[in-house]
Order: sequence, then C-alpha cells, then structure tokens
Amino acid sequence: MATFISVPLKKSSEVDLVKPLSKFVTTTYQGSDEQGEYLRAVEELNKLRKSALGRPLDKHDSSLEILLKYYDQLCSVEPKFPFSENQLCLTFTWKDAFDKGSLFGGSVKLALASVGYEKTCVLFNSAALASQIAAEQNLDSDEGLKAAAKYYQLASGAFGHIKDTVLSALNREPTMDISPETVGTLSLIMLAQAQEVFFLKATSDKMRSAVIAKLANQAADFYGDAFKQCQYKDNLPKEVLPVLAAKHCIMQANAELHQSASAKQKKHFGEEIARLQHAAELVKTVASRYDEYVSVKDLSERINRALTDAKKDNDFIYNERVPEVKELENIGKAALAKPTAITPPLSQKFTDLFEKMVPMAVQQSMSIYNQRKAETVNRLVGTMREATNLCNGVLASLNLPAALEDLSGDSIPQSIIEKSHAIIQQGGLQSVEQLIKDLPELLTRNREILDESLKMLDDEETTDNELRSKFTQRWNRTPSGDLYKPLRTEGANYRNVLDKAVQADHVVRDRFNTHCEMIALLCKPENELNAAIPSANPTKTLQGSEVVNVLHSLLAQLEDVKKERETLEGEIKAVTFDMSVTFLTALAQDGAINEEQLSLVQLEQLYGSYNQRVQASLRKQEELLGQVQTSHQEFSNLKQSNSEANQREEVLKKLASAHDSYIEISSNLREGTKFYNDLTEILLKFQNKCSDIVFARKTERDELLKDLQQSIAREPSAPNFNVPAYQSTPAAPGAGPTPAPRTVFPQPGQQPPAKAAPPARPPPPAVTPQAASGPPANPQPTVQPSNNPPPVAPPAQAQGPPYPTYQGYPGYYQVPMGYSPYAYGQYYMPYQAPPGQGYPAAPPTGQPYPGYPQQPPQQQPYYPQQ
Repeated sequence: MATFISVPLKKSSEVDLVKPLSKFVTTTYQGSDEQGEYLRAVEELNKLRKSALGRPLDKHDSSLEILLKYYDQLCSVEPKFPFSENQLCLTFTWKDAFDKGSLFGGSVKLALASVGYEKTCVLFNSAALASQIAAEQNLDSDEGLKAAAKYYQLASGAFGHIKDTVLSALNREPTMDISPETVGTLSLIMLAQAQEVFFLKATSDKMRSAVIAKLANQAADFYGDAFKQCQYKDNLPKEVLPVLAAKHCIMQANAELHQSASAKQKKHFGEEIARLQHAAELVKTVASRYDEYVSVKDLSERINRALTDAKKDNDFIYNERVPEVKELENIGKAALAKPTAITPPLSQKFTDLFEKMVPMAVQQSMSIYNQRKAETVNRLVGTMREATNLCNGVLASLNLPAALEDLSGDSIPQSIIEKSHAIIQQGGLQSVEQLIKDLPELLTRNREILDESLKMLDDEETTDNELRSKFTQRWNRTPSGDLYKPLRTEGANYRNVLDKAVQADHVVRDRFNTHCEMIALLCKPENELNAAIPSANPTKTLQGSEVVNVLHSLLAQLEDVKKERETLEGEIKAVTFDMSVTFLTALAQDGAINEEQLSLVQLEQLYGSYNQRVQASLRKQEELLGQVQTSHQEFSNLKQSNSEANQREEVLKKLASAHDSYIEISSNLREGTKFYNDLTEILLKFQNKCSDIVFARKTERDELLKDLQQSIAREPSAPNFNVPAYQSTPAAPGAGPTPAPRTVFPQPGQQPPAKAAPPARPPPPAVTPQAASGPPANPQPTVQPSNNPPPVAPPAQAQGPPYPTYQGYPGYYQVPMGYSPYAYGQYYMPYQAPPGQGYPAAPPTGQPYPGYPQQPPQQQPYYPQQ
C-alpha cells in the first residue's frame, strides 16, 4: 500500500462574533430596513464558525464543504466591516499544527486581531482536511483515484495561496506551520502526491509505458524538490524527510521500470537491462534505509523478475552491451497535476449572508461623497441666504418699505406691525433667551463625553507603557500610542469643532445683546409700540407720486426674488442620487475607487444647473438694489427733512433691523441646538469605539501576561553548568541511530506507536575449557574457585541503516575515532582474591589460568598476557 503524507489540522479558540458585529450593525445601520436582516446574518456567521472550528471534523467531503463555506463567508465579510485593532477588534487565537507542546507551557499559539489571519488558518485547515480525505481514498478504484487527485491538487493550491498571502495578511511573523517556507513545502508535497495519483491512474488504465514513465519521472522530480526544501530545516516533523526521500527513489524506480518496457518494445535490450539494474539499485536503497516508512517488496519483486528475464534473454539471444546509467537518455516529464486556483467562492453551495451590505471601501467613498454633497448644498444655500440678508440689510438701512407706508407720520407702518406679529408668534424674547440658556449645558455634556473617552485611552496607554518598560522586548504587542493615533486624531477634530462652536455661540449672543432692546419693543402691544415710535410732520403730498410707485414696484420684484430663492433652496435640498452603484461598478472593474473624480463629475451633473440659477438670482438682486438706491435718493430729496422725522425714521430702521436679526438669531440658535444634539450621538459612538478597543486591549493584555508568566515559570532558576565526564553514563558503543516511527503526521487523539524494544543481550559463548578435554601437561597447584563470572564473547555491533548515496540524510552514522568493538565494562568484574590470599601465580607459557576457558585460535585474547 502506498504511503501518503497528510497534514494535521490547526486548533482555534472560541470567539464571540455576535456582540461586536451586532454592535457595529446597530450603530451603522440605525433605522435602516436591512438592520434586522444583518443582525440575523451575524448570528448565522457565528453558528457557521462553531460548525467549522468548534468540533472535530470527519474526513469527509461534507466537513470540507463547511470549512470552505466559512472561508468564503470570511472573504465576503472582510471588506464589509472595518476589522482592525483600533476599530472593530476581533482577536483570533490559533495553535501551531505541528507543535505538540510541553508539560508546563502548552503548544505554541498566536493571537491576532486580524480577519486575514483567520482566513489563512481556515484555508490551512481546508488544505489539511483535503489531504486527509485524499489519503483515505481507495486507490484501487477509478473513483478513488479521481477523488484523491482532486483533493491533493486543492490542498496544493491552498497551501500555495497561503505562501503568497500570509505575510501581507498578518503584518507580522507567523507561527512555523503557516510560514511561507512551511506551506511552500507542503504545497510541493501535495502536488507530488497528486502527480503520483495520476501515475497510478495511468498504470491502472494500462497506458503506454513511455507515458507512464514520464508521469513517474515528474512525480520523482516533485518529491525531490520538496525534499530539498525541507532537508536542512526543522519546520516539518522529522518523519517527513525520509518519506520524501523514499518516494523520490520509488517514483524514479517506477520511471526506469516503465521506460525499460518501452526500450524492450524498441528492441533496445541493453538499455532495458541498464534501466532495470538502476531501478533495482534504487529499490534496494529504499528497502535498506526506509523500510520503517514505506514497503517496496512488491515493486522489488517485479523489478527483479523483469531484470532476470531480460538478462537471460540478452545472454542467450541478443548479447547487447549494457550501457552505463550515465549513458542512458534522460526520461521525459509530463506534469498533469496542477495546484487548484484559490478563487472564492470555493464552496459549491455558498450564499453570501451579507449580500446587500456594500464593502467598506464603498461605504467610505459614500461617506466622503455625502460630505462633498453637503458642502455643495450648504454653499449654494448659504450663498442665497447671504444675498437675502444683504438685501434685507440694505432695505432696513433705507427704512424701506416702512418709509413708503409712513407718509402720515403718526401711525405704525404696516410692515412694522407684521414684523411684530411674526416675532410674537415665534415666541418672542423669551424663546431666544431660553435657547441661549440651553447652549452651555449641551456644550458641557459633549465636553464631558469627549474627555471621558480620551481618558480611557490615556489610562490604558499608561498601563501598556508601564508593562512595556517592565518586560522590555517580551512585551511584543503593538504599542497603545501607535494604535490610538487615529482615535486621538478623531478626538482632536471633535475638540476643534467644539471650540469653533463656542466662538459661534459668542457671536450669536453678542448680536442678540445688540438688538435685544428693539426686539423687546417689537414684542409689546400695538399701542405701546406706537407710543414708543416718535411722531413727525405728515408727508401726504408724496402719496401717489411717481417715485413712490417706482419704489413699490422695485420692492415687489425683490420680494419675488426672495420667494424664488426659497423655492430653489427646497429643490436643491431635495436632490438625491445613489452613488453606491457607481462606486460598486468602479470597484468591480478597477479593484479600487477614485472617489474624488467620480464624485466631482456626478455633483457637477446634479447641481450645475442650480448653481447657474443661483448666480442669475444674485445678478438680478444686485441690479434691483441699485435701482432702489437711486429711487430712494430721489424720494429722500422730496421728503421734508426735520429732526422729528429723522428720529422717527431712525427708530423704524432699528425695528426693521431687529426683526431681521431676531429671525437670523432664532435660526442660528436652533441650528446650534441641533448641532450639539447630533454631536452628542456622534461622541457617544466615539466613546463606544474607545471603550471597545480598550476592552479588547485589556483582554489581550491579560492573555499576554498569562503567557509571560508561563514562560517565566519554564525558565531555569540557575545558569547551566557542565557535568564532569566521569559522572556521565556513556552510550553503548556501536548503537546506530534510532529509527523514527512509521506514522508520518500523528493525528489528534491518536496514540503514538511504542518504540521497538532494543535487541536482547547475546548470551555468553559456550566454549569448552581446555582443562575439561584432558589433564594438562603440567598440572598446576589447586586454586580455590573464584566468584568471578566466566568471560564471554563481545556483543555483536548493532547495525544502523545503510549509508545513503546523498549528503544531508540525518540517519548518516560515522564510526568515531578510537572506537573499540569490545564492551569490557559490561561483563568483566575485577578479580577478588579469597581472604588471606593474593593473586594466583602465572601459569606456564601457553597455559591458561585454571577455571578459565581457552581462547579460540587466531584471535586476540580478551585480557593482556602477563
């Protein structure tokens, strides 16, 4: 059975998506019809994550479909929410897939507030599960071969996509399992296994031998590239390297085997034997070195049978010269396996939960466009209002139309009466005073919210700086000062807005104080108002004169201009246009949005004609005011001038001006009240944003402190010191390297295989002592028996795996200098003489000690001769 490499899945910690996403939806889409739909979509997204990552997954296509569906949803959600450390902060924690951890510290894990990190890890799990599903396929069936090739190519493409995107997605050093080097190697391994499956499919379909040889040679090339990438690195488990080396040799042997069949068809019998010999050598190398990982028994028997038959035929029939391997023509390559392109959606049944929500790039562009639109509308409306105020000011300075209505000299002009009624209807003096009184309270409330928000940032940043100075380089998270820069800039903008609002409040209050007396006069009954206005000599002679008629006509035209402006202002404010479609189209076509260009073009189309109408209204007003001033000069010359008339006219001017100021002050105060109330909502959102990020930073801080405490606990309490050589126990000489277990990647929950027991110690050789065969020629005096055990033969040296033909194989074992194969210390006990006796005398030359076996001939004695 073929050995295929599968990858274990990463493990993730639980994350609550509902609370932060729902809060963003509630705040951003307040009052929108889609708000309820988005909140339900958030719940579904949270359930989808729990299904994909919160439980063990079966090695089945349905489990892979859940992972891919969650990955597709992340790709869809990422551009639609402002995921970042200083906005919508979601921290995802993942463990290293290949790190098994330690007793005290646990496995290596990384926590990042990045949806790109979550996408990368989910895609890694998708590739890992695809490799496991492929390894479970029945390769004896056509359907199993097709499914295995499909999943291996998907895994290769997913790992390759992570290699290209992981650094930009994380913006920091990733864990070892998702580093570009590791996933690049995994991508090559999966591609090699997919190519091997294509080779098996071609073999099963009995395609031409030359084609099969090219497929196998390409697979061998892929395995060789993967072997080179991880040969000198520790980013993958140690069991992977020998498997890759073995598969490289096996696929090369298969290529030579099938190419030999092609050579036999072409009657190149010498080439056939050379290729079979090379294949046999490759398989023999695998059998001697990597038998712990792969079995090549069937392939070896097949190659040996073919080689025996080929040699027999060539020796008895063809007698062709067998060329050297280096003389053989290179076998071609045919790459059928290709990494699957990772282009969302990858799931077959994907439905975007947030289909109606536009991406954040479009939302930001819409926000800027709305600001530009508001500025355009305010500019046009403000221009018309300024022109109207200018017109009212000019007329008030000329005492028009009151001067035309006050020809009797002793009654209140009708225009003044109308202005008085208008002020009384709007609440009079008390209304304005109450609005002015409310402004400081609104201002204070907004300042308190802003100060409290910035104080939260200051407190958290102070704590972060203290811990950074305490732990120095170990405190390896983003400094709070850098993270809070956008929020502090936003807070500074709000403070500037409040300062400007305070200045505007002072201007309005000063203007009110200037006209307060006359406004109060306009609020009085008509009899009191009439009594307060000085009387003057009548000028009834001017009634019906031409100049009076001209002035009436000009004033009527100015009133028409004012009414037209009110209508025009309503039309300008009513203009609407949905720019989201334009921005979405630009984003789909170009991948980016040139908001400024698109917005300016659209605003010109919407408001260009209104701008022309506003300018025409200004020109018409300027022309009419010029004519009014000329006619009023003529009217003033005809009037009888005296001090009483001048006093009366001056009071009427002030009353008219007070009315205009009252209308403008009331409007300004209402706008100011609305401004402060709206700003309160904005500042509350800003406060929530600050509160959320501070809470996320505190959670991250507690997690980091916990990890630091664990790492400090694992550190040695004293520096390392060298142990004297005599205290160390030397390893048994002649022991080869310990072979690795057969498991390539142990799966979660699977117990690792027990290590093989070492070989039993060989028993002492049964050597018959010379004394037992007969009496010695020169008998020695009797010596009391000793308790020493008899000597035994030296143990046989344990054989490690054969030396590989290439450098870098970790199993390479070299005999050290000064090596001795005899392990004296294992069996020899020092001689202990009986009490009162010394060592026995040496026997005659050529005779052994009594009780010791005679040494075999042609062999060095175990003990030095005396």
